[in-house]
Amino acid sequence: MSKDIVLAFSGGLDTSFCVPYLKERGWAVHTVFADTGGVDAEERAYIEQRAKELGVASHVTVDGGPAIWNGFVKPFVQAGEAYQGQYPLLVSDRYLIVDAAIARAKELGTKAIAHGCTGMGNDQVRFDLAVKALGDYQIVAPIREIQKEHTQTRAYEQAYLEERGFDVRAKQKSYTINENLLGVTLSGGEIDHWKTPGEGARGWCKPRAEWPSEKLTVTLGFEKGEAVSLNGAKLPGDKLLAKLNELFAPYGVGRGMYTGDTTIGLKGRIVYEAPGLISLLAAHRALEEAVLTKQQNRFKPEVARKWVEVVYEGFFHDPIKTDLEAFLASSQSQVNGEVVLETSGAQVTAVEVRSPHILNAKGATYAQSADWGVEEAEGFIKLFGMSSTLWAEINRS
Repeated sequence: MSKDIVLAFSGGLDTSFCVPYLKERGWAVHTVFADTGGVDAEERAYIEQRAKELGVASHVTVDGGPAIWNGFVKPFVQAGEAYQGQYPLLVSDRYLIVDAAIARAKELGTKAIAHGCTGMGNDQVRFDLAVKALGDYQIVAPIREIQKEHTQTRAYEQAYLEERGFDVRAKQKSYTINENLLGVTLSGGEIDHWKTPGEGARGWCKPRAEWPSEKLTVTLGFEKGEAVSLNGAKLPGDKLLAKLNELFAPYGVGRGMYTGDTTIGLKGRIVYEAPGLISLLAAHRALEEAVLTKQQNRFKPEVARKWVEVVYEGFFHDPIKTDLEAFLASSQSQVNGEVVLETSGAQVTAVEVRSPHILNAKGATYAQSADWGVEEAEGFIKLFGMSSTLWAEINRS
């Protein structure tokens, strides 16, 4: 007799494989696609059709845009740090996907959750820890199961589906591709082998030859560290980020390659594209650096790096995340104003900052004018460098 199980579904190779695999083991598979804003109407229709042709018991699409903005983008931008200084945490939609899957499981009255994560990657940690934090659920991970017997899992999955009459998209044969409101990540193929990414390893960002000839200028408005307007127009956060993706992707902004330490200890390598998120970070940092004190600007990155590590490694529901966010929110009380961003391609620069909270000294401008005298400047330098100067004098040979 079939048992109900909820599968977090994207229509890609891994989650497509999971459907017949689970069905053949007696599960009635209910798929959930958490639409976090990275796909268009055509792709959403494909995902729904894919679920249907695979023979799921039911399929639902959940709007995850507002949740991913409030649950991740807002605190991430306020933190202002990438993982290991490189990666803008584009995988953080996984936690919102888990929320959607568990909500569906509650509707169906089942305690079984499935995902398509491999046994070699970080996503399995994020999915499993998030599920465990939210209740007593059975977790089924078909890709981890087949890895016990098959080393070339992608080839096995592809053959498994084709033997059952299901086509596999050409791009899914070469790469693992994830898209959401935050951006695009690509792995597999030559990327995994530390070689130059091929032409197929591209998502939203246009190559150099296709960049527009005219520069792009946009103005972002912030209230308490949260972006609230674009070119003077108020927008919900998820809509604002989607528009930034649309504006900056043609200029190749936000494309990079992350190589670094994964949660499970392996070295990771992916191509990522995050035009909107990278633009938001640039604007927020320019405003924040102008309105926070020196001590805030020095200390805050330490909190931010810890927050990023916690989220990257799967501890999205650990109390430390809430504790860190309390500090981040407090630091943003005066981060209000507008920032003008400009790009001609690849790099985005904050060219103008406007805020009533910029820490300007009324009678002084850096390297231009001062409201103190020569004696005060010399006295400050003498005292500020006293220890270093004494060391040099005493130990001079």
